[in-house]
Amino acid sequence: MTNTLDFISVPPKTNQPPKGLIVILHGWGANAKDVAYLLPYFNLPDYQFLFPNAPFPYPYSAIGRAWYDLTMENMYQGLTQSRQLLTDWLQSLESSTGVPLSRTILSGFSQGGAMTLDIGLKLPFAGLVSLSGYLHPGAGNVETQNLASLPPVLIMHGRQDTVVPLEAAVLARETLESLGAAVQYYEFDMGHEIRPEMLELLRNFVVANA
Repeated sequence: MTNTLDFISVPPKTNQPPKGLIVILHGWGANAKDVAYLLPYFNLPDYQFLFPNAPFPYPYSAIGRAWYDLTMENMYQGLTQSRQLLTDWLQSLESSTGVPLSRTILSGFSQGGAMTLDIGLKLPFAGLVSLSGYLHPGAGNVETQNLASLPPVLIMHGRQDTVVPLEAAVLARETLESLGAAVQYYEFDMGHEIRPEMLELLRNFVVANA
């Protein structure tokens, strides 16, 4: 694994200081470039986008990355290290961009969505977005002092998802709502994927919160 996270950074198209930051975490076996290609579909020219690469190599592809191992015998191996690396990197963004976490949206797809819900409940983000994601075991154990300031959350999932079943999204919604988080929840007739209508909802969420 790496000792820090390498990432793709795309500044605002307006040549002005960013109105906010949008961090997007890729899924298991993908990489930063895979989610960066979605950039033209967001229609958020005032924001800076950051796409980090996960620290671990993906066992089945030379270019894929992983936040932790998802093979059955090593389930979640590496999560502790990724959690610390990602937290440290996110907390460093204000000094490098001038934008605080309170104007930063953390989002992710699949395993990246799980990392978003894990890290995002412990830091003062403007909002969290989980695309086809899930909760790690114990992810709902949030310290009491954080409960009053949980960020709003947008959860989107496919009803025909055979990789991360819809039940995972329902559980995430119920768990977060029980903690007092404001949750927007949407289901789509699709599998494990990202659709344009999801990105439109993400755009509206960003504009409303960051």
